[in-house]
Amino acid sequence: MPNLKNIYRLGVKEMWSLLRNPMMLMLILYSFSLDLYVAATAVPDSIAKAAIAVVDEDNSPFSAQLLSAFQMPYFMPPTLTTSKAMDEGMDHGTYTFGVDIPPNFQRDLLAGRSPQIQLNVDATQMSQAFTGNGYISQIISTEVNQFLSRQRTDLPQPVDLDMRIRYNPNLVAAWFSAINEVVNNITMLSIILVGAAVLREREEGTMEHILAMPVAPSEIMLSKVLSMGLVVFLATLGGVVGVIQFGLQVPITTHSLMLFMGCTVVFLLSTTALGIFLATLSRSMPQFAILMVLVLLPLQMLSGGATPRESMPEVLQYIMLVAPTTHFVSAAQATLLRNAGMSTIWPQFLSITAITAVLFFVSLVRFRKSTTDSGG
Repeated sequence: MPNLKNIYRLGVKEMWSLLRNPMMLMLILYSFSLDLYVAATAVPDSIAKAAIAVVDEDNSPFSAQLLSAFQMPYFMPPTLTTSKAMDEGMDHGTYTFGVDIPPNFQRDLLAGRSPQIQLNVDATQMSQAFTGNGYISQIISTEVNQFLSRQRTDLPQPVDLDMRIRYNPNLVAAWFSAINEVVNNITMLSIILVGAAVLREREEGTMEHILAMPVAPSEIMLSKVLSMGLVVFLATLGGVVGVIQFGLQVPITTHSLMLFMGCTVVFLLSTTALGIFLATLSRSMPQFAILMVLVLLPLQMLSGGATPRESMPEVLQYIMLVAPTTHFVSAAQATLLRNAGMSTIWPQFLSITAITAVLFFVSLVRFRKSTTDSGG
């Protein structure tokens, strides 16, 4: 059985090594503070203050009414210009949208014809182009219908849709983005910290000194896993409470926070064990970095955080069930956003536990073999 006193002393040594590494400390601090806020707020969840140019070749009362429909905060006040100036402005990135109202537009509408409005979209502004296209189309359609009905009241609809938005009533995308970023940073930092701790011992030649002491390989591995896992755990707690709960005003209850942190403990055991395994396959930090990229990108992109798993190929969905991040993302979203209890997330919790047991066993076998080769 592992000696708890040896694990504690080796863990304290790992803590002191981390404190002597200012760059790693800055990475931890940034990942669970500014990075969370930037990831949640940098990309707008809807169109905001988009620059729009309008070529009004009709100069009718209705075209003026149409211009007044593009209002803040979705659009900047429309800029009246010519076709040539609009094209030049879009070429230089001055305008994201350009609307060209043709001559005799109002007359053709009243005559029952189907005049066309040209909409130019700068697709290099991907954060606004797709959403803005739908906004502008809806605005124009609404104004045309109201103008033709000769009154500004909604027409009766045959079906009344009663929409109720749960868990995120204002559809704030920052809530989802911040939680997804927390999961990504937990995965990344836990792998980096443990892997770097193992490779640092090997590159500095201190691994042989440790092996010469009366300590077992399992104690060395547990000291690195538990110490670095504790660091990431505390950083996660601070980031969730300080940035997500208070900074972004995500309504997280105490029960949800405790349940999430409990899942985080089990998840950290799996990712730190994975970091040990990758470190045993590497002989230097550059090799470890390459392996980490090959493993980290699929874990982050295919776990259901970036895109729903249902939209992926079915074969890929089954493959990603062996990844702990797939189940942890589901548990994190359920606890932090939907206030779910253990009765809801117990399948994900058991899956993470089972994957952790397998990863820990494989990593321990591999670590023993690598230390035996180093000692020999």
